[in-house]
Amino acid sequence: MRFREALASPGLGAIAEIKRRSPSLGEIRPDADPARIAAGYERAGATAISVLVDERFGGDWEDLRAARASVATPLLAKGFFSTEETLRTAKEAGADAVLLLLRDLDDAQTASLMALAEGLGLDTLVEAHDEAELERAIALGAPVIGVNARDLSTFAIDRSTQLELVARIPMDRIAIAESGIHNRAQGAAAELAGADAILVGSALMLAPDPAEKLAELISRPLVKVCGLTREEDLAAAAEAGADLAGFVLVPASPRATKEVLDVPETMLSVAVWVGEAGDTEADLDQVHERADGAVRGRNGVLLRAGEPVATLLDLPWQGDDPDHWNRAAAVEGRIVLAGGLAADNVREAIEVVRPWAVDASSRLEVEPGIKDHEQIRAYVEAARSA
Repeated sequence: MRFREALASPGLGAIAEIKRRSPSLGEIRPDADPARIAAGYERAGATAISVLVDERFGGDWEDLRAARASVATPLLAKGFFSTEETLRTAKEAGADAVLLLLRDLDDAQTASLMALAEGLGLDTLVEAHDEAELERAIALGAPVIGVNARDLSTFAIDRSTQLELVARIPMDRIAIAESGIHNRAQGAAAELAGADAILVGSALMLAPDPAEKLAELISRPLVKVCGLTREEDLAAAAEAGADLAGFVLVPASPRATKEVLDVPETMLSVAVWVGEAGDTEADLDQVHERADGAVRGRNGVLLRAGEPVATLLDLPWQGDDPDHWNRAAAVEGRIVLAGGLAADNVREAIEVVRPWAVDASSRLEVEPGIKDHEQIRAYVEAARSA
């Protein structure tokens, strides 16, 4: 399968990177064995593998050849390419795609290299760092566009700008969010902004087991703890490994709170509403249907910047439905499964529904709005190990 075709597969893909050092961090893994690491990435589910072939990152063409000999996964040759010779070398060394940095290339050079790559049977990842470069990539017709959160001059990371730019990539292109992704919440933020895949390097190479870290980053479902009202409960959810934190901004709810608390970078905040979303600093909004005589309707939608990104499937307010999971399993798209979940049933729910995220609230409580920290830990552990 070609690089571009692999990245177009459903769900969030991952380009897992092999590098021994970086200009921002220095030495990362100087003794890295590209063949062994590439094989581990392939087993962990990498969509593609990026291999640094530039000496500034401790790499060379032999690293690409070693990776090629050990895996069938599409390989991206990553370096500072500007000549026909380097593209031909990349092809000979086993690359399926090459990186083209708009920071270093003008439009004529980029177009020429894209055409040459196509003739060699190579795909291209055209990388942008700011709005102007993104507009150039789009105008050049680049099929695969990456947005790097790292400023290569200062090495500073700006995830907010990255997400804004990723959201502007046309739907008929493959969008890649590059750099600055260290946990599932950050990967999910890129996914919901429109990224087809994330490119992760340092976070993997710094991990004791790069392949295990990759598997964690791309694993689903995400885990949400909702109905949070206290800092200590939020801290318990974060420590347990929850990815999403829900805050109910509905006065009629027994779990109502007046504000969305600040969450750590390992989590995304979700403001929960009925009828329509209000104005907060939350990362996402969850809007339930209205229902006569009830605090909320049964189902709802997850919004990013006002746009639907997932469907929430819940039980009726204070009600039950024995066929809830089977109904949910028949719904297509990203599903957030809620309704009576806790440690004792979340694994089975995941097996039946295969949701994008699971959401628990009332069964994790001592009383409405007050969480039982042991229940939180058990629920998150069960969901993440399913």
